[in-house]
Amino acid sequence: MFAMLLRRLTTSITSLVLLVTLVFFMIYATPGGPAYSILGLRASPTAVAALNHQMGLDHPIWQQYLTWWGHLLEGNLGYSFTQHVAVSTLMTTYLLNTLMLYLVATVLSIVLSVAIGMVQGYHAERPLGKSIDFIEIVIYSLPVFFIGVMLIYVFAVELNWLPPGGIGRSDITSDSPAVVYARHMILPAITLMLPITAGLSRYFGHQVRNEYRQDYVRTAMARGVGPVRIALNHTLRNAVRPLVTVVGMMIPYIFVGGVLTESVFNYPGLGWLLWKSALNQDYPTVTAIVLLIGVLTIVGNLAADMLNSILDVRVRYE
Repeated sequence: MFAMLLRRLTTSITSLVLLVTLVFFMIYATPGGPAYSILGLRASPTAVAALNHQMGLDHPIWQQYLTWWGHLLEGNLGYSFTQHVAVSTLMTTYLLNTLMLYLVATVLSIVLSVAIGMVQGYHAERPLGKSIDFIEIVIYSLPVFFIGVMLIYVFAVELNWLPPGGIGRSDITSDSPAVVYARHMILPAITLMLPITAGLSRYFGHQVRNEYRQDYVRTAMARGVGPVRIALNHTLRNAVRPLVTVVGMMIPYIFVGGVLTESVFNYPGLGWLLWKSALNQDYPTVTAIVLLIGVLTIVGNLAADMLNSILDVRVRYE
């Protein structure tokens, strides 16, 4: 088991190095390089050369690459062109909102996926199971921004139950700041949660169905073991391990859905900041957020692999 975890850790570190290298060269893929992105494409060659010298962009590429790594290890992610603050400071301002949104949506998705998948797997060959499978396909196929717009129209415009976006201000209502914050998070969390739940529950439902077809489940049924005990002690325990891996693999999808969700609801998170920075050609902020998303994806996949290895008893004997 230790050797397997060491191999996966080595793979993750290699992926991280490649990611940082890709982000570094992505900066130089912009038209004219970073200097033209700051000064504009009509900037004079003299101004571009002066800025390149000031930023150290006239040094050899290998020296700039090592400097880039040194800045990353120091936590220096650059300086925002549009906000005129350090990118690390800017990202910290929006990071908490994103983490809260992703955490709520992911936890609810996993809980609902397990519950729905158990029902779908048990009734796989019945109309109920097939109906659930059809609904999952439809929801998973809907674009995130379409789901968000429809939720805003129904619950914010027509029913006026929930705010249409932002994070709210407690000084214009009688509610506490926590209640205001929670009310503004409901629609974005549901928007992000629905397609994730549809994908995970459909996969988990198929895993549960396969477990019910195994000989050990049939033997337990023949021995008179109750359906609840079979579901919890046999089917759920073995079907949940592949779900852990799938959750780790869906981390990039969660981030992409988060960018669209935050943009639709004007929710001040990293996704919203990424969208605004891309529109304003604020490349240091864009590359820093892309790098953070990539790092979290690699770390999330590694954590999922390690957790799945711990849950799988067979790995301990390899």
